[in-house]
Amino acid sequence: MQSNGMDFDSLITKVHYANIMMRNYLMNRPFFFSVCLMLSACFLSSTADGRSTFVTIPITSFEKAWAMSFLPDGRLLVTEKKGRLLIVTQNGDKSEPLAGVPDVDYGGQGGFGDIVLHPEFASNGLVYISYVEAGEDDVRGAVVARAKLILDNNDGGQLEDLQIIWHQYPKVTGRGHFGHRIAFSSDDYLFISSGDRQKFDPAQDMNQNLGKILRLHHDGSVPNDNPFSSQGDITAQIWTLGHRNPLGIAFDSQNRLWSVEMGPEGGDEINLIIRGKNYGYPIVSNGNHYNGKKIPDHDTRTEFVKPKIWWTPVISPSEILFYSGNLFPEWVGNAFIAGLSSRSLVRITFEGDSASEAERFDMKKRIRAVKQGPNGAIWLLEDRSNGRLLKLIPERS
Repeated sequence: MQSNGMDFDSLITKVHYANIMMRNYLMNRPFFFSVCLMLSACFLSSTADGRSTFVTIPITSFEKAWAMSFLPDGRLLVTEKKGRLLIVTQNGDKSEPLAGVPDVDYGGQGGFGDIVLHPEFASNGLVYISYVEAGEDDVRGAVVARAKLILDNNDGGQLEDLQIIWHQYPKVTGRGHFGHRIAFSSDDYLFISSGDRQKFDPAQDMNQNLGKILRLHHDGSVPNDNPFSSQGDITAQIWTLGHRNPLGIAFDSQNRLWSVEMGPEGGDEINLIIRGKNYGYPIVSNGNHYNGKKIPDHDTRTEFVKPKIWWTPVISPSEILFYSGNLFPEWVGNAFIAGLSSRSLVRITFEGDSASEAERFDMKKRIRAVKQGPNGAIWLLEDRSNGRLLKLIPERS
């Protein structure tokens, strides 16, 4: 059954969503106009030849959401930059803000950041969060903490026994380039991305963990087989160096770590992260400084690892997902990059260690986060006030 290019399954999904929005309207009449806008935004995305690939369904909205993570029961944990953590059902029902969230230093690119479940969350209830912490004399830096998530009987909960296990060092002035994405490898190591804090040189300074990707144990201690562990202190944390603002890190099916990184004016990157390697920033980049000063390209310095793809004009990558679900079988093994300034979802294909952009979907708004849901749907968070949670499902034909 077809209607205006939509199949029956997609129409049913729209009706289901309309019911959710009507319930919200009845509970909160001033929400009516935003309901209408969100309903009108349910759209099809198409490939270059016009073939529809997925339906985009708005679920609910947030105030500057930054990250999300799925609980085992299918609900989502969503962070908002100003310092709120919410539990959200796949129908869009939101809990009250969870108690126990620490104070965050909000402003610019900083605030509440990532949230990731411990690999054994089902048995230990631990979650890992990142956020920006203020210091004295107008300095600040990212931290990573772990806490126990206690769920209550009213669809909410709280964080208990919060413990900071990692600090960005040193704290510096400014409100940009925190990075602070979190990922666990399949062999249970904790990886953290740390931006250069717009200070350039620290990315090459082995006595600072700015502009680096770090590898730790679950409790924040340093593995003795890290590439620079013999040097001790901050240096022992370092897995790779020479990064600018790595805002997304994720493992593929082979347990290889990849990062997406914002370049300066031009030169956004996707990198295969290799133990102990130097990725060159700020000595090399395929972009230039915002003041027009040239930066030598990667090709001029072969001792630095080159990106697998670089973009000028930039896409402003904010997170990366490796797809493994059943809803889009043709995309298994592909990566999806959330784009901020490009307002896009970028699909990446791989051949060995090589990567290439396969297609780009215009999402109309800045996209902050991308995750795979339990049933294989792709979920996105928009980066704005009243930014939407979006669910992408196949168009059935």
